[in-house]
Amino acid sequence: MAEQNERAFQKQPTIFHNKKGGLKPSESRFFCNPGLGFKIPAEAKMGSYIDKKCPFVGKVSIRGRMLTGVITKMKMNKTVVIRRDYLHYVKKYNRFEKRHKNMSVHLSPCFRDTQVGDVVTVGECRPLSKTVKFNTLKVTKSAASKKSFAKF
Repeated sequence: MAEQNERAFQKQPTIFHNKKGGLKPSESRFFCNPGLGFKIPAEAKMGSYIDKKCPFVGKVSIRGRMLTGVITKMKMNKTVVIRRDYLHYVKKYNRFEKRHKNMSVHLSPCFRDTQVGDVVTVGECRPLSKTVKFNTLKVTKSAASKKSFAKF
């Protein structure tokens, strides 16, 4: 059964739990491939979490842009802030300057051992909240520092 940590009963809408004789293990969990060459994490297939905004077990399709960034903050529930570094060309001085953008990204519970400094690949989806329009698809462990400028 799903982890019940909300006020409302958490269940996947496509799974009927009261089937006579019980459910087979293959019928007890809905998961789908988001496409674009990304693998489904084992936690999404075998886990018991419920997240309707997850691209693997929820009803969110990934379309549009694919971006990478470094996790800087993990203080929100199921949402992280990533930092995207880039270089901006200044024509007058014939040089580049360092710039960055922070963006809020939904982080599914299937990515368990994520830490500040990990590099994430995110994909664009429908707006999930006021500031969240991207969903995490892959997490790469990294030993980089939090605020350093790094071009991946």
